[in-house]
Amino acid sequence: MPEKQRCSWANSDELMQQYHDKEWGRPVRDARAMWECLMLEGFQAGLSWQTILKRREGFRKAFKDFDPAKVAKFTEKDIERLMQDEGIIRARAKIVATIEGAKIFLKMQDEGEDFAKTYWSFVGGKPIVNRTGKFVAETEVSQRISKDLKKRGFKFVGPVIVYAWMQAIGMADDHHPDCFRA
Repeated sequence: MPEKQRCSWANSDELMQQYHDKEWGRPVRDARAMWECLMLEGFQAGLSWQTILKRREGFRKAFKDFDPAKVAKFTEKDIERLMQDEGIIRARAKIVATIEGAKIFLKMQDEGEDFAKTYWSFVGGKPIVNRTGKFVAETEVSQRISKDLKKRGFKFVGPVIVYAWMQAIGMADDHHPDCFRA
């Protein structure tokens, strides 16, 4: 019997292969890590995930390891600094959305709401597994999560971005049936 292959999207280069093999689709339940991934998915809007992965360490450095308490304190001076940072995507609206996203994350926390538990509750606490080999860009669940995120004030969280986030953090397990990770 031949060895299983990776999902086809992951074959473009070694970075994408490593991301697929070690991260994509593995359940993440740490609230801060989930928030970081959602913010990176927002930066990815209009770009490739490969572009974001290549700059991920730059993003982590620029955004203080995505510590919401630190990011929430960023000022206009920080925004200007980030607009000059070649290690990230220099899109002012996305930078501002990340700072505001940190504030929203902290507000949820201050009100006793756990970011991870809140969003995992949309899938009943366990991954939605799709082994059909057919991929969709959004689902009814990603639409509901998107609506909730937008209502709270998050930006760059449309249902397509949210579904990509759900796949990245393992809420949706869409590995192809022939993939060795399936």
